[in-house]
Amino acid sequence: MGNYVIEGRFVLTMTGPGIGIMENAAVVVSGEEIIEVGPEKKLKDQYRKLPRLGGADKLIMPGLIDAHIHTGIALLRGTAQDTRNWMQQGIAPFKKHIQPGDVQLGSMVNIIEGLKSGTTTFADYDYPLDDIIKNYLDVGARACLASTVNELTPGMDKLKIGELYPFDEKLGRGRLQKALELIEKWEGAGEGRLTFLLGPQGPDMLGEKLLEEIKELSNKTGYKIHMHVAQGDREIDQMEKRYGIRSIPFLEKQGLIDEDLIAVHLTEATAEETYLLAEKGAKMIHCPGSIGIIDGLVPPVLEFLQAGGQAALGSDQAPGNNCNNMFNEMKMACVLNKVRKGDPTVMPAWKALRMATVEAAGVLGLGEKVGSLEPGKKADLLIIDLNQPTLVPAIAEPVRNIVPNLVYSARGNEVETVIVNGEVIMENRKLKRIDEERICREANLAGNELARRASEDILSSANETVQMMKKGYL
Repeated sequence: MGNYVIEGRFVLTMTGPGIGIMENAAVVVSGEEIIEVGPEKKLKDQYRKLPRLGGADKLIMPGLIDAHIHTGIALLRGTAQDTRNWMQQGIAPFKKHIQPGDVQLGSMVNIIEGLKSGTTTFADYDYPLDDIIKNYLDVGARACLASTVNELTPGMDKLKIGELYPFDEKLGRGRLQKALELIEKWEGAGEGRLTFLLGPQGPDMLGEKLLEEIKELSNKTGYKIHMHVAQGDREIDQMEKRYGIRSIPFLEKQGLIDEDLIAVHLTEATAEETYLLAEKGAKMIHCPGSIGIIDGLVPPVLEFLQAGGQAALGSDQAPGNNCNNMFNEMKMACVLNKVRKGDPTVMPAWKALRMATVEAAGVLGLGEKVGSLEPGKKADLLIIDLNQPTLVPAIAEPVRNIVPNLVYSARGNEVETVIVNGEVIMENRKLKRIDEERICREANLAGNELARRASEDILSSANETVQMMKKGYL
């Protein structure tokens, strides 16, 4: 952290209803905060003694926000693609062989991947969180954490498809207690970079009593509820078998649909259910890459937005999406929704960019801290090189191509510098706090060892990935 001025040919403040673009502008940082944003010439004279970052060929913008990610299973990247029954037959045979060291290494690889492609805030949804918390403290990123709470017993991969999940209430209460202990210990740690949400995994994965208790805790403490909702036909099937009702009507009956609910996916939500969530003030997280790969579907984010709802983008998990890069997620959101509607005007690039910055901050309850470049907000910023081939040419008039190229062309490697809480944690694409090469080497070894331990369970699985392997397609 320090005092400095960041100059750029373009600054995207993300203020107002659009992107708040300024040309030949600068951002002044003091300690953890932004203290001024304005014309570069004026601020250069006013703060002439301060060090300079950026330059005339740079773009300055807020750090990206990944509103829903599971970093703890990153070592399973690419192991369950192009298959049905992704959860039970794809990743469950691996998950029971994951060891604590695998969680920490895999998580750090995902965090590295995200940081190097401009993600500064990670809404990480995992269990156990202990080692993952350490990763965020070590690397210097911002995290909005939810410790997964469910009542699922081990052996999910041995259940028949469609069989009702067995619940263990004692196990679920233990997980909730662990979540509360983590909040008590770590809320505000890392110079305020760590914040928390409550994380019931989904209405099909824990019982009514525990859900009621979590809602009471939310009402009492103010912590929002980050939960998978209507995330697939599997969930709807479980809910109808257990309760005789679909997920969203069930949550409405339980009093869980309000401004404190952050509903992830909504893959199977009907138009009426989608409207109900938006009308009652619930928020939505759209993970287009993950749901596209896992389910071959596009969730109803457009309908949610049209009903007045607020939505954010997330990358989800490496074994579902493969890619935890928010530039990719912005492009996927735009392209898939255009195809779904047969209309090139829906989900424009500027909207996707807002859903990965200022609107994502609002969804997570961080709107007063991050998401836009304004005096008083935390200095979470990116310096992007406009001379990278994917962003050339950078045109200012008669039509500005900056935002379309960021969303439809950028890959993430254009991010040159990453700043979180006023601290430069990546400079010239090199992470300053950790040894990236060593971590990736160790994660490679750990991933292969995990695969060896899981080999018997995987080879006996009925998923299509194994069959493709046997036929020589993989």
